[in-house]
Amino acid sequence: MCGITGFLNYSLTYGLDDLRAISARMTETLVHRGPDDSGIWCDPGAGIALGFRRLAILDLSPAGHQPMSSADGRYTMIFNGEVYNFAELQTELIGLGHGFRGHSDTEVLLAAVSQWGLESAVRRFNGMFAIALWDGGRRCLHLIRDRVGIKPLYYGWAGTTLIFGSELKALRAHPAFHAEIDRDALALYLRYNYIPTPFSIYRGMYKLTPGCILSIQQGEPPDSQTPSPYWSAVEAMEHNRTHPIRGDEPEAVEALDALLRHSIGLRMMADVPLGAFLSGGVDSSAIVAMMQTQSSRPVKTFTIGFREADFDEAGYARAIARHLGTEHTELYLTPEETRNVIPLLPSLYDEPFADSSQIPTYLVSKLARRDVTVSLSGDGGDELFGGYRHYSWMPSIWRLIRWVPGGLRRLSAKAIQAVPTSTWTDVLQMAGRILPARRLSANPELKVRRLTEVLNAKNSAEMYYDFVTHWKKPADIVPGAHEPVTLLKDPALWARSGSGAEGMMFLDLATYLPDDILTKVDRASMGVSLEVRTPFLDNHEVVEFAWGLPLHMKIRGGTGKWLLRQVLYKYVPKKMIERPKMGFSVPVDSWLRGPLTEWAESLIDEQRLRTEGFFSPQPIRKKWAEHLSGAHNWQSSLWGILMFQAWKEAAK
Repeated sequence: MCGITGFLNYSLTYGLDDLRAISARMTETLVHRGPDDSGIWCDPGAGIALGFRRLAILDLSPAGHQPMSSADGRYTMIFNGEVYNFAELQTELIGLGHGFRGHSDTEVLLAAVSQWGLESAVRRFNGMFAIALWDGGRRCLHLIRDRVGIKPLYYGWAGTTLIFGSELKALRAHPAFHAEIDRDALALYLRYNYIPTPFSIYRGMYKLTPGCILSIQQGEPPDSQTPSPYWSAVEAMEHNRTHPIRGDEPEAVEALDALLRHSIGLRMMADVPLGAFLSGGVDSSAIVAMMQTQSSRPVKTFTIGFREADFDEAGYARAIARHLGTEHTELYLTPEETRNVIPLLPSLYDEPFADSSQIPTYLVSKLARRDVTVSLSGDGGDELFGGYRHYSWMPSIWRLIRWVPGGLRRLSAKAIQAVPTSTWTDVLQMAGRILPARRLSANPELKVRRLTEVLNAKNSAEMYYDFVTHWKKPADIVPGAHEPVTLLKDPALWARSGSGAEGMMFLDLATYLPDDILTKVDRASMGVSLEVRTPFLDNHEVVEFAWGLPLHMKIRGGTGKWLLRQVLYKYVPKKMIERPKMGFSVPVDSWLRGPLTEWAESLIDEQRLRTEGFFSPQPIRKKWAEHLSGAHNWQSSLWGILMFQAWKEAAK
């Protein structure tokens, strides 16, 4: 895992010393992503400079140093990530006459491009990657991102120079960078609490779309060069839906077990200490169980615990670790220790980002980094195997209410909204005597609000869109903004999924997963120089297998991940796994009414908001007052505003 950056200057105005100095400045901003080594490569005649920071994982010798050039000198590459089938590719390439001086995957990737051409080679890569490849023969720079967007890659134009890098801070270090906040992207951020691909917080700077290659030909007009897909989530999903897996349920269990065991085994290859995050849930438990069966020594596992019972999963993880025989480390954190992460968030995430689970994700990464350099994670299991609750309850509720006239549904929603939050809390706690209390009592305001959104929706797609929205009319809050159309708002770009649940899984995998979950994990882990591998996602064969499963093998009886659970039960007793899903969160709502009140008030002071001019103060102050009084829980909406304000203050 590493950090990459560089630029291509069209006007050829930089000499060698300038290229090296600017590249060094950009590269140094990424030292946290690669503390072990650095490298710079420049060609003044072409106006190209490549910079690299290395976190050494495979081939710790100088033979793994980057930037690295191909044997014939045509290609030069910087590469962030891992391609896990490199040994298989290397064997094939040796048979075709290639020789290798080391055993890094970077050297294999260069040989693969030389042998098969760029797109054909990339289609063979199994892993996670962000790559910058300079083709000296064609004077062309290629930027490549992995299929589901595990590794980040930003790019944009600064005058006559294309700049790119793993994080925006590297782009900001270029002298021609102009830091203009994009109000349209800011409106998108308020809606989702993250900025969706291809946008970034800065006008003219973009995230490369997952599964795409952007080729920049020196001398050709910049606006003529757009990303081209080598893998499409829509096409892959539709193909595997029309070519489903064959066999009965026991055969499907065995097939998934074998596929995951092989995927996880490849991801255990490292020349440095390796471990895994363990929450005690289905996904992380499955990863750790299969790691342990393939390890000759106890796997190192890591969990953080919280004093607040509604947020603590450490006991479940401890039980799984004991059953599997792992070398388990857990750390219980005080609320003060947890809140101390908040000042670090603006620099960690580099652009506004407001998923509050960013806090515990950073803390568990920091814990793991004490003992290991690589950690495996269960991210992606929910999106692939139907784990989120809304995949089950949304289609069920829509089938029940779609026959009710819209006017009557809207009246019902207004009646529900008129009841104070405190009353709903009491009602749900009383209902908890019949149903599991934790499911009902946790954040009753959110549950009631989602019910009213369902009742107001005109169709199932609108229901889902409202579900993922934090501020309903963000362009009204950001003066001068015009909210761009994104994948979530354009059904013409969706996969023909056949059912509401599968449609939501597709949209989550194409949007929420890369732009929220994977962004969160990448920045939190790389902030402490930890590589995180995600066997459910960085192996496209697992993704495509999951899309070939019929829905009843994912969701059954209102419970998700049915097939994955059957695999896990081969390793862990069912009684240790069957429990309500908790998530990975912290009590931001109560913090904002207590120890964070003064901090928040300073960031969203009415006069400050009015002077800065990015937000209309009135709706923000209204929600803030309602939150402080306890009348409503506006945690997610307010956290988005606060994270932007904190980011902007840190970016001055």
